Amino acid sequence: MMIDINDIKNGMTVIIDGNIYQIVEFLHVKPGKGAAFMKTKLKNLRTNSTLEKTFNTNIKIQKANISKITMQYLYTTGDTYNFMNMQTYEQVEIPKEKIEDEIKYLKENLEVELVYFESELIGLNLPEKIDYKVVFAPDAVKGNTSSSAQKDAELENGLTIKVPLFINTNDEIIVSTKDGKYVSRK
Repeated sequence: MMIDINDIKNGMTVIIDGNIYQIVEFLHVKPGKGAAFMKTKLKNLRTNSTLEKTFNTNIKIQKANISKITMQYLYTTGDTYNFMNMQTYEQVEIPKEKIEDEIKYLKENLEVELVYFESELIGLNLPEKIDYKVVFAPDAVKGNTSSSAQKDAELENGLTIKVPLFINTNDEIIVSTKDGKYVSRK
C-alpha cells in the first residue's frame, strides 16, 4: 500500500529501496524559498542501523505490513533460542545473531512479541518492564549511606545491574528493558 509522505507517523514501518525501515522521527520543513520537504530519521529493521533521509513532499512511499505474534521463551540450545506460540503451540528457533541485543533480558516463560515482515523474522519486542529474582546481592557497607548509593546485584538470568542498598538476595525487582536499570521492588 502506498502512502503520501505527509501521512507518516513515528513508529510506522515503510519500505524504501527494498529495505524495511521504522520511522524514528520526522520534521516537515517549509523554507521561505523553494518547495517544502520532509526530513526523516529511519531505523533499518534488518540491520538496526539508522539513516537520515530527506524527501520531497509530493512523493509516495510504500507502507510495510508488519505482523506481531506473542510467543513464550522456552530455552536455549547453543546459539539457538526457542520460542513457542501460545495459541498453536508451534515452536520457532531463532539464531543468536537476530536477537543479540534482547538476549540479556530473556528468562524462561517470558512472553515476547516476534515481529515479522511477510514471512521474514525482523526482530523481537520485549515487555517494557520485566520482573526478576535477585540471586545474589552483597550486604550494604556500613557508612555508605549517601542518597544515591548503589551496589551490584546478580539476577536469575545472569544479568548484573546496579540496585539500591536495601535490595537483598531473593528479593523480586522490576527492571526496565529500555536502559537495563532498576525500576522498583516488586
